[in-house]
Amino acid sequence: MIEIKNLCKRFGKLKVLDQLDLSIHQGGIFAVLGPNGSGKTTLIKCILGMVIPNAGEISIKDESVLKKWAYRNEIDYLPQIANFPANLTVIELIEMVKNLRPKPANEKELIQLFELESYLEKKLGNLSGGTKQKVNLVLTFMFDSDLIILDEPTSGLDPVSLIRLKKLIDEEKKKGKTILVTTHIMSLVEEIADEIVFLLDGSIYFKGTVKELKEKTNQSDLEHAIANIITRADV
Repeated sequence: MIEIKNLCKRFGKLKVLDQLDLSIHQGGIFAVLGPNGSGKTTLIKCILGMVIPNAGEISIKDESVLKKWAYRNEIDYLPQIANFPANLTVIELIEMVKNLRPKPANEKELIQLFELESYLEKKLGNLSGGTKQKVNLVLTFMFDSDLIILDEPTSGLDPVSLIRLKKLIDEEKKKGKTILVTTHIMSLVEEIADEIVFLLDGSIYFKGTVKELKEKTNQSDLEHAIANIITRADV
């Protein structure tokens, strides 16, 4: 599904991605983890074409995507921060995004799932952070794409909405879709991730299942396993 070879990115003198190689197969949930500054956001933005690498290659479905744009129509992306025009209503934003993408949308089902019916005519600037995140999720999942990228998808969600989100992600996985998730919530990773990609200082320090990481670090829970990797790297 995604092939990344020798990916390098610098911002000035700061090396963010360092000859990174990564292969992600079609279908399944992949958690991209790492501490702040590890390069995971830059990696995601390179896949999306929002950041141009200094060197390396990115291919999706065996086609190079560097300096191209049409492939992004087959990616659903949820940004970490939902920066919406404050003067638009929820329904105006949804309709605007639908008009921008030439694909069928199933927004009505998602509006019901996240109980947004009473908010459709409200201005986005008047919504709480959690409600904005629900709108963010509707905009992400209302299109049918093979690749879904979720950057901190649980931010601001109440427990009921979180349960519904996890069920939604599982349903998309069952359709054979590839889902990349970045999150600091290790319990979510343990629950949904088929595989972990752990970045540190722009390089991959681990790629495998949660079980394999625990066995490698001799830890019984994921948080301590991740801490073990970081501690070893600092030595």
